[in-house]
This record gives sequence, structure tokens and C-alpha cells, in this order.
Amino acid sequence: MSGAILAAGGLDCHFENAANPCGFPAPGAEIFFFNDIVRFDVLGQSVGFNKVTILIVIAVVAVLGFFLYAFRSPKLVPRGAQNVGEVGYTFIRDGIARDVIGKEGDRFVPYLFSFFFLVWAFNFLAIVPGAQFPITSVFAIPVAFALIVYFTWVPLGIYRQGFLGFFKNMLFPPGVPKPMYILLAPIELISNIIVRPFTHAVRLFANMFAGHLLIATFSIAAFYLLSFTIVGMLGSIASFTLTIALTAFELLIQALQAYIFTLLTAVYISGALHAEH
Repeated sequence: MSGAILAAGGLDCHFENAANPCGFPAPGAEIFFFNDIVRFDVLGQSVGFNKVTILIVIAVVAVLGFFLYAFRSPKLVPRGAQNVGEVGYTFIRDGIARDVIGKEGDRFVPYLFSFFFLVWAFNFLAIVPGAQFPITSVFAIPVAFALIVYFTWVPLGIYRQGFLGFFKNMLFPPGVPKPMYILLAPIELISNIIVRPFTHAVRLFANMFAGHLLIATFSIAAFYLLSFTIVGMLGSIASFTLTIALTAFELLIQALQAYIFTLLTAVYISGALHAEH
């Protein structure tokens, strides 16, 4: 978290430091922005690479590399990396695709599989030394993922149910008194077409953003309070302990958010494939 410390207040900012008195350098939005490491022009457009871009490349290469290695020469009785890879594949196929979508779910396993492990890898970088940044805390990344999902299930629903049938089934669910459709239809339209992709992105972004900010806050507090005083020492130890506890909790949240994002994707696909009756 040295980058967060530097961004928030600097290495000289300490509790009861007479030489450099300062208040607590609480981290803010600045810890989510990075300067370009390299910038060049492509077809007249300026393209820059910063820490986030590099971490995206590392995560994608790591996920692809692991599964290519795991299934490079598959054996009938899996061992090692292949065993781990098959457990991951089976989890997505049986626990999400088939369970949510049904018998047609097998066709979408590669799609869901890619989302789950890529989102998980993007989240996991938050606790990797040297990286220590969740890529999904940059709002553009969850938005891009949510848009990919949106432009999958909407065209799929129109293809399977027909244009009129898709919107009819969406706006006029069965079993509702007809006068209620005056109120319900606009709500369903806004909820499915506008709110759904927005919340799909925000849910992932907000959790990773908040988690990173909390860990950064207590990491900076542990450094800031460190001093040869009882208050400073106790505060620093308590902040450091909370940082460790939050990091362990973040491990669970990272996997959970990847699962929730993938599960919701399967739910949306299922709704596109199977109209309510």
C-alpha cells in the first residue's frame, strides 16, 4: 500500500511528528487513478498504458496460461493442474449453467466460465503484493462486462421469442390483474432495460471499490499512527490487525462477487431463453 500512502500524505506524515505535523491522510479517489507509464500514438489516437492496463494484461495471460497448461494433454484420470481446472469447469457447468439455465446451459458454459475466472482474477489482484489493486474497482471494467452481458441476453431473447414476444413477456408477466399493467409495464421496462445492466455493473464495482478503500485506510492508519507513544503504538497495532482481517475477508468477497456476477449473467440468459408462462 506504499502507493496509497504516498498518494494520501507521504512517507513523512506521522502521528505526533513534530518535524512534519499533519492530520490523518485519509485516502480518497486519488488511489484509484494512475499516471501513464508509456504513451504513444496509434492511427492519430493517443494510447496510454498505466498500472491498470498492465494488470489487466497480466490477469488475462495468467487465466489463459493456467487453463491452457491444465488441458494441454488431458488425461482420463485428471491430476495436478488438470484436476483443478476440471473442478472449476464442473463448478460452473453444474452449479451455475445447468442449475440456472437448464439443459441448454451447456452451450453457455465457456461464456460463463470465462466471466467467472476473469472477474475473480481481476479481483484477486487486490491482495497480490506488487499489484494490490482490484481491477474491477475501476468503473469502466464492470460497465464493459455488464454491457457484454446486456448485448448477449437482449438479442438472444429477441431471437428466441421474437421482438414483440420478448417485450410482451417482459412487460406483461402472467398472473397479474390487467389494470395493474398500466403501472407494472413501465416499471418492468425501466427495470430490465435500464436498471438491470446498471446494477449488474455497480454491484461488482461498489464492493471492490469499498473493500480496497477500507484496506487502504487501515494500512495508512497503521503507518500513520506508528510512533513511540502508547496511543500511537496501540492504534498502529489495531489498524494493522484490522488490515490483515479485512484482507482475509476480501478473499471471500472477491470469489463471491465473481460468483454473483456470473450467476446473474446465467439468470438473464435463462430469462431470454425461457419466457414466463
